[in-house]
Amino acid sequence: MTQDPTSSTPTGPTGYRRSSRRAVLFEFADLESVVTAQANLAERPVEGMVELVAAARTLLVEVDAAEKLQAAIDDVMSRAVVLREASEGKLVVVETVYNGEDIAAVARLAGLTEDPTAARDAVIEAHTGTEWTAAFGGFAPGFAYLTSEDQRLTVPRLDSPRTEVPAGSVALADGFSAVYPRSSPGGWQLIGRTKARLWDVTKEAPALIQPGDRVQFKAIREQVSIPPIKLPSFIRSARHLEIRDPGVFATIQDLGRPGLARIGVTRSGAVDRWGLRRANQLVGNEPGAACVEFIGGTFRLAARTDQVVAVTGALVPIKITTPDGRTRRAVTEAPLQLKQGDRLHVGAPEAGLRSYLAVRGGFDVAEIVGSRSTDTLSGVGPERLVEGTRLAVLPPAPKSFVGDAGSPVEGLPAAGGEATTLRITLGPRQDWFTDESLAAFLAGEYEVTQKSSRVGVRFTGPALERAAEGELASEGTVAGALQIPKDGLPVLFLQDHPVTGGYPVLGAVIDEDLWIAGQLPPGATVRFAVVD
Repeated sequence: MTQDPTSSTPTGPTGYRRSSRRAVLFEFADLESVVTAQANLAERPVEGMVELVAAARTLLVEVDAAEKLQAAIDDVMSRAVVLREASEGKLVVVETVYNGEDIAAVARLAGLTEDPTAARDAVIEAHTGTEWTAAFGGFAPGFAYLTSEDQRLTVPRLDSPRTEVPAGSVALADGFSAVYPRSSPGGWQLIGRTKARLWDVTKEAPALIQPGDRVQFKAIREQVSIPPIKLPSFIRSARHLEIRDPGVFATIQDLGRPGLARIGVTRSGAVDRWGLRRANQLVGNEPGAACVEFIGGTFRLAARTDQVVAVTGALVPIKITTPDGRTRRAVTEAPLQLKQGDRLHVGAPEAGLRSYLAVRGGFDVAEIVGSRSTDTLSGVGPERLVEGTRLAVLPPAPKSFVGDAGSPVEGLPAAGGEATTLRITLGPRQDWFTDESLAAFLAGEYEVTQKSSRVGVRFTGPALERAAEGELASEGTVAGALQIPKDGLPVLFLQDHPVTGGYPVLGAVIDEDLWIAGQLPPGATVRFAVVD
């Protein structure tokens, strides 16, 4: 499929690259074609579609089962060459104080004026004198890449990004404009501030600007500030467990919030989804009920009323202490009874990394954007658990029953143990790397570093050498993706990965092995094996 050079009408994809067993990147000639295709697929989705992520030249489509991917590819590639124009989105007016620290540099770089005293007026005239369109989301929840037919404000990113850009900053880079929804690092040129709330989890549609919407910036003079959002409290009933020590890191997780990547919200949820499901099964909950995901060592909680809990995931020692000081040992993969006043202590993992604690009835935690999961990258979801956090507990579902105890999970990775093999599919950008370094990657072993997190696992080992020059435009990513930064060392994306990324992705860990990737502790070693 090609674009008619005499026409500006958007066309269909020029090709595609598989990103995983369930995801594919469709490539397009220009941004206009991407935006039009996104609108087309949002209105007429392929069978099983769960995510749709637009970027500058690509459109990521993810389906819910591997066996549906080829049909999705055939569907999109066989649609009419000229895609139907997207319907016009709503108009959003963004009142802006033009006082950004880069405004003089923008005026100079854009060729508007060399006079610093005239820079502000020149930038205001150009920025407010055109209507912008939200092309796609990404980077952060509520962050929308805005494009305009007026190219006067096409300026480069900063040579070195700022460590912190204030929430509400209005910015420019690479022909796009955007507003930072929350304080974060960033390398765009800052021209002003707005008090408009780009992301509000208390609303049914949290993102103020959706792909396809029109945006008009309006200059105002008064200073602005963005008041914080008050989120729902954890405590909603008298029955509860209290966190006495969260261990290394503890959050609330369920099965996540799929279907929101197009507005910059990754799925998040439990890194070891099977561990969470098993914990809920053992206490008689629905499979996706919220659990505590934690890394043991010093993890402790106290029961304020009688409860039944279960701990799954990593192989950890468990001790229960009664109010009078008596202790008893307990095991993972089994229902555990806690009497009022009992304290549960989970020690350091002997194998694996993350544990899941479910309580009979489930935790009564408010949903935020359709899920109870904490997304550590974007800040969406409940706060990280700390000492003193009280977690309310719901009554058990009628006719529910606890499950039978099981055996500890076999094959969990351990620091210094035998290398774990992770199966991967190659693509979409394996052609960015030399054949020699790809062979070394598949023959070598990689060690997990201390810098790993819920966002991704970082490795040391043989560095991959690039065969391609230049930079890759940001494009959609999936959980399991192996992104290769400039240092050549892989980063394996986990559940809190960014929706889009600007480094090439060599391949992706298959779904069946993602749970064990999430159980890799620092010091564990990994080998990668390609599967069809």
